[in-house]
Amino acid sequence: MISEKPEGCVFCLRGVEPAQADLVVHRGQLAYVILNLYPYNNGHLMVVPYRHESSLARLTRVEMNEMGLLTQRCELALREAYRLQGINVGVNLGAPAGAGIEEHLHVHLVPRWNGDTNFMTVVGETRVLPEDIRSAAARLRPIFERLAASAG
Repeated sequence: MISEKPEGCVFCLRGVEPAQADLVVHRGQLAYVILNLYPYNNGHLMVVPYRHESSLARLTRVEMNEMGLLTQRCELALREAYRLQGINVGVNLGAPAGAGIEEHLHVHLVPRWNGDTNFMTVVGETRVLPEDIRSAAARLRPIFERLAASAG
């Protein structure tokens, strides 16, 4: 059963509210790209469909296509902006799988470097991020604009 946009869903609100535009780095037709407010690493992006849905199986073919293309574009933008050495890409479906917000599907892209401090979150309950999230948005937004323009 597809639920309507509920009041209070951060992904629904961020997808349409101008007040949250500072974290959105790209808006597509059916999905958008946003920086994670609580990132695991600098540049931690999420690809989110505008439609409130909790399952990949319930997305339309067109939505899945755009989500895939935006995930691909995120990889390109992150590689250019951060000179990273790897990326974790994942979707957590349901709370037992690690979904913090299980009612609205989203794809995570977490930049990784050899020797990064990702273990600090688990061991020290601390996140080490040398870049402010709004600085990350300012760095990524022009790259997404260029990639979108070149894609036609």
